[in-house]
Amino acid sequence: MSNTLTIELPAGIEPQEALLLLSMKLFEEGHVSLGYAAEMAGYAKRTYMEVLSRRGIPVVDYPPEELDREVDALERLARGDASRP
Repeated sequence: MSNTLTIELPAGIEPQEALLLLSMKLFEEGHVSLGYAAEMAGYAKRTYMEVLSRRGIPVVDYPPEELDREVDALERLARGDASRP
């Protein structure tokens, strides 16, 4: 179910810019998916990812501990030692 919001924007703020800013904040806070946020802002997903990146908003939320485990697993795999946890 979706909701509708009607607001009066201050002079100088275009509707497209407001939609982009709102979609970025909703995505950043985890309220909407990347795809939904991109659609909301009127962008293709790949382009939206680039916009997020330029604004310093991470596209992937990967906890450092999990990333360390993944890197360790890849290093073991590269050494041919994939059987160890």
